[in-house]
Amino acid sequence: MATPSFRRISECFVQPHRPTEMSKQIWHLTHWDISMLSSHYIQKGLLFKKPSTLVHPNHFTEKLLQKLTHSLSLTLSHFYPLAGRFVTQKTQDPPSYAVFIDCKNSDGAKFIYATLDMTISHILSPMDVPPIVHSLFDHHKAVNHDGHTLPLLSIQVTELLDGVFIGCSMNHAVGDGTSFWNFFNTWSKIFQAHDQGREYEVPISQQLIPNRWFPNDCSPPINLPFKHQDEFIRRFEAPSLRERIFHFSAESIAKLKAKANSECNTTKISSFQSLSALVWRCITRARSLPSEQRTSCKLAINNRPRMGSVGEEYFGNSIYVVSAETTTGELVEKGLGWAAWKLHLTVAKYNERVVMELVKKWFECPLIYDLGSFFDPYCVMMGSSPRFSVYGNEFGMGKAVAARSGYANKYDGKVTSYPGREGGGSIDLEVCLSPDNMSALESDQDFIAATSQSTVFY
Repeated sequence: MATPSFRRISECFVQPHRPTEMSKQIWHLTHWDISMLSSHYIQKGLLFKKPSTLVHPNHFTEKLLQKLTHSLSLTLSHFYPLAGRFVTQKTQDPPSYAVFIDCKNSDGAKFIYATLDMTISHILSPMDVPPIVHSLFDHHKAVNHDGHTLPLLSIQVTELLDGVFIGCSMNHAVGDGTSFWNFFNTWSKIFQAHDQGREYEVPISQQLIPNRWFPNDCSPPINLPFKHQDEFIRRFEAPSLRERIFHFSAESIAKLKAKANSECNTTKISSFQSLSALVWRCITRARSLPSEQRTSCKLAINNRPRMGSVGEEYFGNSIYVVSAETTTGELVEKGLGWAAWKLHLTVAKYNERVVMELVKKWFECPLIYDLGSFFDPYCVMMGSSPRFSVYGNEFGMGKAVAARSGYANKYDGKVTSYPGREGGGSIDLEVCLSPDNMSALESDQDFIAATSQSTVFY
């Protein structure tokens, strides 16, 4: 096809519908939040099919945009930090750098309407995720510290010839994946309720809890020992990558789990640990590394269920990365069960005591994650979670046909997990690898045997 035409048609800012006194307060960042200042925004979005019988297409788009902005305003009343901006207070002697969110003096969240003369098939049919998908998100290549001048939340609605993509860019120093999807899920429910002419009462489990989590011996704001942002902000540029979505059916994952547990004579290895072990072994094989080379599989892990003082409804960051390590030779030779068991032990050992030890270490030596050095070229990083409610989000167009992500936080070996659209325990993995490594992975018989063709829904 000819070069697709992408156009930004309009943009505006959306404020919380009912500002409260609390929403005008300073929102302090915790050490988990501050750690993310040099990372990219979270960029996730959903692709919907337009209704098949549109008598007045322009009227449909106009009404959709009105409903989206109105419901977004209502949702921001519950997630007011997303309408704010970062502010820094700093001193030179002694060096001190404290970042917080000003929820009062801000234009609000950004809302963009754009068009792209492509079809859903143009987005989903290619073997690789087409680069044009990155243009479906705002804040391209922005790091979280840019939230001093950029909106902390930007929604881009891109109208395709036969579909609509709703892309959400949320500052990762404001919240993690759990917080992101809590916001997205709530927005969807408020939209659906108002679309049906009723109010939506946000349940307690989804309401923003204003209490920030700080150690008992810490009073906000947290002061970093820096004079200027250049001392801790690094702008990571991703190398040339191929991105592919691989689908794993519930049946295939069940077989992997049974195999891993059987090889270790246990029943403790989970489905996701089994799948992660397969991915770790196959990507490591594809890289053709020397047998003595150290390799690791890192897993994003949620602190909430491990801490009595941080509930599942906690809005903000409360995650860490755990890692299982071995040599390439040992990983490839010892089988799926052995690798899965290493991952299981890594997760099982991670409890509240470990979390608090890591908190203590951070305050002794504050660390801002730098993508360029935190993830080495021999690791596999399993990010996001198949437990997130992705396909439960609807905006008057039925169930989404696909989920996609932007440029943010990608490198060779990054794997992002989503629940499969059909549910039932199926999983989609978005794999980012160098072109050579991806070609080798596509030829790995163990890996390809475990994947399956995703059902077409457009």
